[in-house]
Amino acid sequence: MRVASLHTYPVKGCRRMDRDTARVEPWGLDGDRRWLIVDEHGVGLTQREHRELVTVRAVSRPGGLILDAPGLSPLELAEPVGGEAIRVRVFRGRPPAPARAAGPAADDWLHRLLGRAARLVWLGDPTGNRVPWPVPAGSGAELSFADGTPLLLANAASLDAFNGWLLESGSPEGPLPMSRFRPNLVVSGAAPWAEAGWVGRRIRIGGAVFHGVNECDRCLVATIDQETGERGREPLPMLAARRNVGQKLLFGLQMVVRAEPGGSSRDGRTVSVGDAVEVLD
Repeated sequence: MRVASLHTYPVKGCRRMDRDTARVEPWGLDGDRRWLIVDEHGVGLTQREHRELVTVRAVSRPGGLILDAPGLSPLELAEPVGGEAIRVRVFRGRPPAPARAAGPAADDWLHRLLGRAARLVWLGDPTGNRVPWPVPAGSGAELSFADGTPLLLANAASLDAFNGWLLESGSPEGPLPMSRFRPNLVVSGAAPWAEAGWVGRRIRIGGAVFHGVNECDRCLVATIDQETGERGREPLPMLAARRNVGQKLLFGLQMVVRAEPGGSSRDGRTVSVGDAVEVLD
């Protein structure tokens, strides 16, 4: 098994960055979801309410970020190390996390994009944000602005199997691209749905070791085309018919980062396209 593709999402809910390699930090891949757009109450905005977020190209750079979207001039931002300290929530029911406000230039740019008041914030210290459920022993609990775990792994063969079901059903929406599921790591060379058997197991990828925590319960965001923002019905109806476990519609594997060095120093661990993927135990 190998890593077929690698992705990070600098601003939660916005367009992906395709990567060749990424550094593994305790809270996930470097540059992944360290920025968040929040409303006037400090609660994160998502594609559920604002599908136009798919048009926002956020590109990480050392010490900052560049935002670009159709109809707006690109905006270059530095990490607001000394910005206003505020507390924000990824979701309304999630505990608050400390963040730094990016400032009025970013907020004005977002207001022109979304047509409403919004603020951009940066997670300078991910150690203050925690995975919202118990993590396996030996794993880190630090979290970026991701939904529930630092990383999401998806299996290319599972998508092929899913698209086969769509074809058999005569659905007009298939085949769906992997981008609908917004993974960090896409694995090739595994059997369809093999990742379901990796829950509770250690997985070595490149120079790092991860722990499979849960299969991922999909939400309405998976129905949004990540290139156009158009909303369909799939994949939820087909997952409800074929991958419904305990009223959860499952696709992909949520993972946390193991605290062990995994064969190299903690600060030097990386994953890259082409790296071997090995299920350890």
